[in-house]
Amino acid sequence: MTKLTFTYQTLLAGVLICLCQSAFAQTGNKYIRKGNELYKNKQYTDAEANYKKALEVNKQSVEGRYNLGNSLYEQKRFDDARTQYANSFKIAPTREGKADASYNIGNTFMEGKKWEESIKAYKEALKQNPSDEEARYNLAYAQAMLKKQQGGGGDNKDKKDKDKNQQNKDQQNKDQQNKDQQNKNKQDENKDNQNKDKNKNKEQQDEKPEPQPSKLNKQEAERLLQALGQEENKLQDKMKKAKGQAVPVDKDW
Repeated sequence: MTKLTFTYQTLLAGVLICLCQSAFAQTGNKYIRKGNELYKNKQYTDAEANYKKALEVNKQSVEGRYNLGNSLYEQKRFDDARTQYANSFKIAPTREGKADASYNIGNTFMEGKKWEESIKAYKEALKQNPSDEEARYNLAYAQAMLKKQQGGGGDNKDKKDKDKNQQNKDQQNKDQQNKDQQNKNKQDENKDNQNKDKNKNKEQQDEKPEPQPSKLNKQEAERLLQALGQEENKLQDKMKKAKGQAVPVDKDW
């Protein structure tokens, strides 16, 4: 009894469960045989139809359940295939049959990248058949993928931390450069404003008229001198009156 095998490169389809000689006598085996032929020719939809007919005759057919799961798997209907493998696991009379069903359940989870579920299924397969190397291989693969999904080992974590620190450092440098540029722009703006104020003050000073000495014509000058002369004479008269004049005294002789 072989099974589907998931690898890094491809998905290999194994040979379907072979029916033992005594099983051919059971009702519904003709549908299983027909389904097997169609499956080998990759006519998976027609194979599915025949396996379902076999199950209508005998719902407890392990071969019918398992092979129906395989035909659904090849059509990429993984949820439906998983259901049939689970039913096959319940009714399988041997540990080997249960191991194969668990293995293929793991493959359906693997297709959906549900690593934890596939790991559980492969462990069950190894529990039923510890010598199954294919299950051991796929288990290791699923565990590696889960570890990678969760962030990997210490090396990956260190790399992420290093990258994050570098990003923070780059951002800080960028922020500092922006801050320095803003300060420089502000200083330049202040300097420009100071120069503008200085030029404005200079312009205002240039525009302010300088005081000019008064100029008198000849007539005005003469009038001013005459007025000053008159004022001076009046002042002298006032001074004389203030001093008083001597009064002659009659002689008494």
